[in-house]
Amino acid sequence: MRGLVVKGLATTSVALGLAVLPALAEDASKPAIVTQANAAAAPSAADLLFDQPHMKNAAPGSTLTYDYLRRSGIAKGPFGAPLEDTVQLKVEPGKSAEGRDISVVMFSGLNRVPAGPFEDMAGNPIVSLFLENHLRGLAKVLEANPRYLKLAIRKGLREKATVTPTKVTVGGREVDGWRVVTKPFQGDSMAQRMRGLDDMTYTFVTAPSVPGEIVSIEASSKSADGGELLEEKLNYDQKAG
Repeated sequence: MRGLVVKGLATTSVALGLAVLPALAEDASKPAIVTQANAAAAPSAADLLFDQPHMKNAAPGSTLTYDYLRRSGIAKGPFGAPLEDTVQLKVEPGKSAEGRDISVVMFSGLNRVPAGPFEDMAGNPIVSLFLENHLRGLAKVLEANPRYLKLAIRKGLREKATVTPTKVTVGGREVDGWRVVTKPFQGDSMAQRMRGLDDMTYTFVTAPSVPGEIVSIEASSKSADGGELLEEKLNYDQKAG
């Protein structure tokens, strides 16, 4: 991630549809596990990822750029060749003060994925876009029911998410942020069918001082001997923004 630093963050999808944002928010509305001392002041995972008007500080006419990486060390490459690309959100005024009309350029060339547009959206669609794409690939590799995977992530955000404060460096200064971590498939009754991917860890970092508020999203899984099964991440590109 260029120009943006998150302290303590490791550097490490059949489609959900546009309804994933409210659907996940509805099922993840219960408070997440909180590890900091001032637990009463901590937001829930749903509030941070789905309920906040993230786009209120994204200026109309601007473009939010996110650097994307996916790679896997699994033999025969079931996730496909390594991919480094970008996702761009082009922001225009919405009907409401906090809403934005957003057009999406998700990847480039032959990697391009149809996405959007979104009208008068207050939340940042990058969360649902990342999860939709991620679950499309994961369901294909595991030959799994995508609805089952989606529901597991909902449950993970509702019952297993850990919310901790973090610091993000923006423009040379540190600002407050939040980190949400969940392992939704850990202990799942179907874990033995997940080809070792049941330790998949999802990490989200948010910061109100960053346009669009979503700093980074990561899905990662390692084998018992430390080998990389999947690293998929997306980081806000401060310089491009």
